[in-house]
Amino acid sequence: MTAPALLRALSHRNYRLFFYGQGLSLVGTWITRVATGWLVYRITGSALLLGVVSFAGQIPNFVLSPLAGVMADRWNLRRVLVVTQVLSMLQSFALAALALAHVITIPHVIALSIVQGIVNAFDTPARQAFAVEMVEGARDLPNAIAINSMMFNAARLVGPMVAGIIIAAAGEGICFLIDGVSYIAVIACLLAMRVNVGAPRRASSNVWHGLREGVDYIMGFEPIRGLLLLVATASLLGMSYVVLLPMFAREILHGGAHTYGFLASASGMGALAGAMYLASRSSVRGLGRVIAWGGVLFGVALIAFAFCHTTWLSMLALFAAGFGMMVQNASANTILQTIVHDDKRGRVMSFYALSVLGVAPFGSLLAGSAAARFGAPWTIFFGGAACIIAALTFLRRLPVIRRLIRPIYVQKGIIPEVASGIQGASTGNS
Repeated sequence: MTAPALLRALSHRNYRLFFYGQGLSLVGTWITRVATGWLVYRITGSALLLGVVSFAGQIPNFVLSPLAGVMADRWNLRRVLVVTQVLSMLQSFALAALALAHVITIPHVIALSIVQGIVNAFDTPARQAFAVEMVEGARDLPNAIAINSMMFNAARLVGPMVAGIIIAAAGEGICFLIDGVSYIAVIACLLAMRVNVGAPRRASSNVWHGLREGVDYIMGFEPIRGLLLLVATASLLGMSYVVLLPMFAREILHGGAHTYGFLASASGMGALAGAMYLASRSSVRGLGRVIAWGGVLFGVALIAFAFCHTTWLSMLALFAAGFGMMVQNASANTILQTIVHDDKRGRVMSFYALSVLGVAPFGSLLAGSAAARFGAPWTIFFGGAACIIAALTFLRRLPVIRRLIRPIYVQKGIIPEVASGIQGASTGNS
């Protein structure tokens, strides 16, 4: 596929603005993620506290995401995103001020992580739902989702490497300061967009009724329920490996901040490759099987990483893990965004955020506790095994999912290529 086709969603002006602003901001976000993990481990040397800090930053997603999804179906999405980006910028500046003044403590980090988690709980479903408005229709939506993943993981590749260099040269405080400044780009781009106001969003029912309506819709339709369950299992038991990377870098690979940056970047490089693979697809034919086998690859790669004792083998395993994770999650996102009713998009995507981010704090806490008791390698081994089991279970249910999705594409008049691709028509290509 040619480069213009690979990036066809960029033909939409609003999405192009979002791509430029968010791309720069995400590099800053990953710099802060790496700097925070290294700061905590440098101060405490505790795998448990790594899990606690990660838990603090992610638990608001578990508590607030469903409510935020109801709000996303009612509010002006661009306005929500401007507010969340401004609040995130202030949070990063607060971290920078404390770190540069050499007064930062673990309670400070935990408190500010909770603040960022609250902001993210509202930002994530709004950003996901806003994608449809930015590309002005469904035709380029799968490509936009893939480009979002490419952008996120390009930042995931660059950010940790930059963070490792900056931490070694100037300390964590400068990392936080750079992140704060990077938010200016995405705020400016959001304000520069031209968005049709359209009809007011429906708000006739109360919030709790809207939440219950969303839950009933999700639980009553197996394709959505099955995809969310698969993603949640991988996030709970598989993605917690990220929390333990500082421990692997120092205790197992006997490296420093630069080793940690290399490990995080290897995973990001694999995820970027996975996103590019999805963006290069000319159709979504076979996407169901891609999700399942992506999950299997993720689990196998985690098991391999658990017992690697050299940096280059560890990076290779993490590259494969990043690829499998991205293919699974971005493909699930694409199917969800395609089959969901428009008036429930915010709520469904909030549960997707809950599945990816909301359950992660429990995985982080579990990983930190298990690593402190059984060791990091065995913790990651069992997480990888659980991901394999979940992916194979999804694969076994795939024929039922295909059959249930087919009428939606007939009703929406989506091109046959898309319909047969996701459902895996009887050709067996799904």
